Amino acid sequence: QLQLVESGGGLVQPGGSLRLSCTASGFSLNLYSIGWFRQTPGQEREGISCINTSDDSTYYTDSVKGRFTISRDVHANAAYLEMNDLKPEDTGVYYCAALRFGNVRSMCVVPAAYYWGQGTQVTVSS
Repeated sequence: QLQLVESGGGLVQPGGSLRLSCTASGFSLNLYSIGWFRQTPGQEREGISCINTSDDSTYYTDSVKGRFTISRDVHANAAYLEMNDLKPEDTGVYYCAALRFGNVRSMCVVPAAYYWGQGTQVTVSS
């Protein structure tokens, strides 16, 4: 079964941290670029961070620069999103995706995804 599974979401207070994981099964995540996307009610899915695995170039949307870090583990067949100094506006459902290669910014802004995960809820609230 080919799938991506996210984990690590939860409820956290403003200023807190979470680490999201995205694990692939049935295929090698290293054959694709990887992105993290966020969706909130009534809004379109937004590209938060992407990594081009051919050269490890990265992209971050402006609102998370300096706070979030995308990474991957080839051996674990997984990707991660380290989120620090979380703010209430970071709340949403976070999805990971296996993406077609290309310009790393374009991957996030106009994603061409082969696989999507089911999403994990992140809630930042006091």
